[in-house]
Amino acid sequence: MRFFLVSAVFHYLGPAFAVLLFARVEPVGVAALRVWTAAVVFVLWRRFRWDRTVVLWGIVLAGMNVAFYLAIARLPLGTVAAIEFAPVVGLAALGARTPRNAVALVAVVGGVYALVDVRLEGEPVGFVLAFLNAALFALYIVLAHRSAQRDAAIGGLGAAMAVAAVLTAPGLVVAAPAMLDPLVLAAGIAVGICSSVIPYVCDQLAMARLARETYALMVALLPATAVVIGVIVLRQVPSPVEAAGVALVISGVALHSGRTERLKEKTWNRHDSVAQG
Repeated sequence: MRFFLVSAVFHYLGPAFAVLLFARVEPVGVAALRVWTAAVVFVLWRRFRWDRTVVLWGIVLAGMNVAFYLAIARLPLGTVAAIEFAPVVGLAALGARTPRNAVALVAVVGGVYALVDVRLEGEPVGFVLAFLNAALFALYIVLAHRSAQRDAAIGGLGAAMAVAAVLTAPGLVVAAPAMLDPLVLAAGIAVGICSSVIPYVCDQLAMARLARETYALMVALLPATAVVIGVIVLRQVPSPVEAAGVALVISGVALHSGRTERLKEKTWNRHDSVAQG
C-alpha cells in the first residue's frame, strides 16, 4: 500500500513539471525527455532482464507516454483522465466475483465519476489519442504485473524503458533546441524522474505484493490524490461533490483491499498448518 501511495503522489508531480515544459517543448519532445531520463537512470542503476514481456512492455510504454501528452495538448486533462480510467475499472471488474468486490467496484466507479468532469469537447484526434492512451494503460498494468511477479522485476522495468527510449528517439530531435536551456533540461529530467522512475519502481514493488485486479482498483485512487495535491500545493479546495467522490473511492479501495488481505492471511495460515502437520 505504501509503495502505491508514493507512486500516486509522483504521478501528479511529474505532469506538473510537464505543464511548465509545454510552453517551450512540443508534447512529443516532453514524452521523449521523460522516457530517456528514466532509461538513463535505469542503465546506471540496475542490470537489465530481457524477455518477450519486457519488449512488449517497452512498446506499450513508448506509445502510452506519447499518446498521453498529445491527448492533453488537445483535450482537458480531466477528460483524458476520465477516459483513461475506463479500461482500468474494467480490469478491476474481472476480479469482482463476490458481492463485496462488486460493492467496492460500484463505490470506486461512483467516486471517479464524481471527481472527474467529463466534457465532450475538443478535437476528434484528441479523443482518438485519449482512448489509445487508455487502452495502452490497461496493457501496461497487465504486462507490468506479469513482470513484477518474477525475479528482478526492476531489471525488467529498466529493459522496457530502454526499448521505449529507442522508439521515442525522434522526439529528442523535436526537443533538442529547447534542451540548450539548462532550466528546460532540468525540468525535463525532473519530469522523467517524477513520472517514470519513482512511480514505476513503486508500481513494481506494489504489484509484486498485490493481485492485478486489486492494483487496477487502487489506481482509481489517483483522482483522489490529485484533489489532495490540489489542496496542499495549489490551494484548490474541493467542492462537496468532489469530497464525496474522494470518500467513495477510498471506501471502495478499503473494502476491496480488506478482503484481499484477509484472504492472504487465511492462505498463509493454511500453509502454516500444512507445514506443521
